[in-house]
Amino acid sequence: MSFIKKIINTQLFKISSLNSLSVLLKVGIGLVTSKILAVFVGPGGMALVGNLRNFMTSLESISTLGFLNGIVKYVAETGNNKTQLQKIIATVFIGLFLLALVLSGILFFFAAYWNTKIFGIHFQYSFVFKVLAMTLPWYSVSLFFVSVINGLGQFKKVIWITICGNFIGLLMTLVLVVNYKTLGALVTIVTMPALLFFLSFYFVNREISFFKIIHLRNFDFKIIKNLSSYSLMALISSVFGPLVLLAIRKNVIAEVGIEQAGYWETMTRISSYYMLFVSTILSVYFLPKLSGAKSREETKKVFWDYYKSILPLFIVGLSLIYVLRFFIVQLLFTKEFLPVASMFFWQLTGDILKVAFLILGYQFFAKKMTKAFIVSEIASLAVLYFLSVYLISIIGIQGVLIAQVLDNLIYLLVLVVYFRKSLF
Repeated sequence: MSFIKKIINTQLFKISSLNSLSVLLKVGIGLVTSKILAVFVGPGGMALVGNLRNFMTSLESISTLGFLNGIVKYVAETGNNKTQLQKIIATVFIGLFLLALVLSGILFFFAAYWNTKIFGIHFQYSFVFKVLAMTLPWYSVSLFFVSVINGLGQFKKVIWITICGNFIGLLMTLVLVVNYKTLGALVTIVTMPALLFFLSFYFVNREISFFKIIHLRNFDFKIIKNLSSYSLMALISSVFGPLVLLAIRKNVIAEVGIEQAGYWETMTRISSYYMLFVSTILSVYFLPKLSGAKSREETKKVFWDYYKSILPLFIVGLSLIYVLRFFIVQLLFTKEFLPVASMFFWQLTGDILKVAFLILGYQFFAKKMTKAFIVSEIASLAVLYFLSVYLISIIGIQGVLIAQVLDNLIYLLVLVVYFRKSLF
């Protein structure tokens, strides 16, 4: 009993429990959201939703200059140095806000161009990009605020913001998708994140007198320079990564049709529900711990805490999901989506391998290992793309999933060898 009490009283358990609640709510809300999308937009609409999500991921990284993980690191390191903290917040806020205004102009005035690039010539959703242009500054700043809160160690507040965002997304989906079908789904994707600005600003302003420190005299170009290495890393993972997925999906549409692309996007959507647990706990708990680790022994402890606590639970959870795969597909979507059930084995296998290497990948960000990260990420994306193209031509849509498994396995082995001294 004392052992169980000791576990329950640990910070990781408390954060994981709240995070689990957040994930359960996300999945519960996802049950409703996915069902609505399945009924009102179908597999073809789901493929378009996937294209826009990939574009939004890239845009998020560009609009924040890839600074988010760097902000967490530097705020965590300088939280007790009030002057330096003020400089970091003022510098990054001013820089990101000005950049967001420029990007908004590009999105608004070239909306037709972006529509063709993302959706193709057969779909007319230029309006979506004009809406995105209006919401982008709010979205960009809200991401910045969440990173500041995270860096200050306010893990619970970060998770509560996520929970509120899920409920806002559900309400918007109910209203927009039911009334405007695919257009409503696309508008929801580009507007919902911006609404989190108000909540994230409230939490930041409680910790720091925000308006009192946003002055040009606090702007320090050295901070931008120090964060630039994170820009390079984010450019690869958060910009090139989604663009590669977008290219793969376009190839799937060309080779096996838009419905098959929609099934793959559906599988990816299911995956995103359970992967949220790991990605959130990594960003709000393990990244600050890795950033603060001063020795190889401390880093080793963080790694193995993750492998002993998070990975086993994840494997058990995915085993249950595999057993219930037919039920899950029909519950989340409709009978029209039953072919997705055949994708579960390879998707779950690939995700287990991904979760195994994610903690090692976060070490690149925690210790600013820019060159190593860029080389490994480019190699991984290249392997994924060429394997996907090759295997799709041979075995169809299953080729994408098998390519992901092989790519994740290779990446895991490379990272284990690279970080072997911190692991063993």
